Amino acid sequence: MSRSISVAGLLLLAACGVAPVSNAPLTVSLATATPGGGFPVYGDAFAATVREADATLTIETRNTKGSAENIPLLEESKVDLGLVQGEAAYEALAGINRSGPAKIKILWAMYSSPGMFVVKADSPYRTIADLKGKPVAWGAKGSGLVLLAGYTLDPLGLQRDRDFTPYYLDRAGDGPAMVLDGRVAALWGGGVGWPGFVTMWNSPGGARFIAPSKDEIAKILAKHKFLRAISVPPNSYPGQAQPIESVGSWSFVFARADLPDATAYRLARALHLGEAGIAKRLPQAIESTAANTASAADPAVLHPGVAKYLRDIGK
Repeated sequence: MSRSISVAGLLLLAACGVAPVSNAPLTVSLATATPGGGFPVYGDAFAATVREADATLTIETRNTKGSAENIPLLEESKVDLGLVQGEAAYEALAGINRSGPAKIKILWAMYSSPGMFVVKADSPYRTIADLKGKPVAWGAKGSGLVLLAGYTLDPLGLQRDRDFTPYYLDRAGDGPAMVLDGRVAALWGGGVGWPGFVTMWNSPGGARFIAPSKDEIAKILAKHKFLRAISVPPNSYPGQAQPIESVGSWSFVFARADLPDATAYRLARALHLGEAGIAKRLPQAIESTAANTASAADPAVLHPGVAKYLRDIGK
């Protein structure tokens, strides 16, 4: 850990009245998702940021099938932390399609994920309705983004597997190639800086997004109260002059329920001190802050160690 980070961190903690915590070496495991998707990229930025803020903390990342696998891994305490997309988190915590609510805890807010389709720039398709009956790559089967697609389409009278020719991927990174070579008409994904979108946008000929219309957004939000309207700011992608309006939710870093409070507190401190660092490593991680964790996380699900840290810094 550099001297500048150490001094800055100590001054911040002293100003906030936060008591010193252990600096004993500690290794924590983090489940991400399939290569080529947004979760492994975030996981790498998360690990580097924690290490920079606290040189005695090591995050070991692990590729998985995504949110659908990460939740049971956390419940069985086979990993310490796991990245979980918003819709997957909602269903798990509400006990939907399972025997009861998942016993997992929120550690930190990741970022909000607006769901969108991406097509080639010269594609004839302009609206969601235009894609009806066409082949669409929905992403990796275990990804929470697949759930977001279902919640987005349902209020519009559409179903992923009935009204489109669905393709589910073994690797999230395979989607752009399928659009570019014509195997599918569009790729579904979410978020600013999502790797599939970046690859498409940087491809020869460029790309274009298809998102719900204003009226469609109103229908979606009226039916699914846990979703929220999210705007992709202009210039999030080169040449994107106008904002893109869509719907989505927050993704979170979750912790196993029995993760010690002291460990969660220590991780929260490192992530708070590293907010500028993680934003520099990954643009959408600018939302990965203590303030957003305090405002976006349900207090009943927030890990007690993190809750204590947020209280200590006045959040």
